[in-house]
Amino acid sequence: MSAANLLVVNESLSIPRSELDVRVSRASGAGGQHVNKTSSRVEIFWNVKSSGALSDEQRERLLRRLASRLTSEGSLRIVASDMRSQLRNRGIAEERLVEMVRSALVVPKKRRATRPTRASKEARLDEKKRHSSKKKERRKDRLD
Repeated sequence: MSAANLLVVNESLSIPRSELDVRVSRASGAGGQHVNKTSSRVEIFWNVKSSGALSDEQRERLLRRLASRLTSEGSLRIVASDMRSQLRNRGIAEERLVEMVRSALVVPKKRRATRPTRASKEARLDEKKRHSSKKKERRKDRLD
């Protein structure tokens, strides 16, 4: 498959453009006659559940991380109506799709447990003593 037919997400994933369902419609908002006559709004649907480009691990991660953005059929919907040109809106929508998938595929680094340093322990105890003495000074003296 040629590079023109692929959306490159990262070195391990390229989405074939044949898997994308591109729909165009009239954009909303200001624009006068132009917005009323041209179909410049672009919607891209990509079915994550049935995509052949994804490994099982990638599919699982995307379904989990993008769950709130997926339709009931498992399609990711991206809309662009920023520009007056349909072609430019299509490019913007494709960029948004690639960026969203790329960020969802990032594996978070495992946190390494560390111990508090002696200085941080001393600083914490020092702060506790200051706070305690501040409260102690607010108390009324009791005469027994």
